[in-house]
Amino acid sequence: MPRPPALKLAEVLAELRMSPSAFYRLRARGMAPRMIKLPNGELRCRRADFDAWWEACERDTPEWY
Repeated sequence: MPRPPALKLAEVLAELRMSPSAFYRLRARGMAPRMIKLPNGELRCRRADFDAWWEACERDTPEWY
């Protein structure tokens, strides 16, 4: 079975509509989705990890209109 695709940092930022600096601040606080650091220093995020993180954010956010 093939591995699930991993999102590049640019793809994560595009989905979140977030700047790299804002993302790194979120990551420093331990509030970003789980990332994998490759040997070349690049970051990847498994789609399942990203989706689970997004759903957790939705559950923790009160309804707004």
